[in-house]
Amino acid sequence: MPLTTDPVCSARGCRDAAVWALRWNNPRLHTPERRKTWVACDEHRVSLTEFLTVRGFLRETVTTAQLRCAPSTTEPLTTEQTTEQPSTGRP
Repeated sequence: MPLTTDPVCSARGCRDAAVWALRWNNPRLHTPERRKTWVACDEHRVSLTEFLTVRGFLRETVTTAQLRCAPSTTEPLTTEQTTEQPSTGRP
């Protein structure tokens, strides 16, 4: 399923355009091939990556352009894939 709108950063309170797709899964809940997606602007890429990496969830990082071009083998890219959005410490 192609992405039909421009993605917005998944960081709480950020409305900037997302340019990075952080593909992850929680191995305690998801099968190894399943991927959830958070998208990030340049400013929040590091903090969202750290959040997922510390938990052992991050599987890959690609640009949103790369994700748009790739055939969908798991689930479509959305910016609201999870209700648990990490705080970035921004007011």
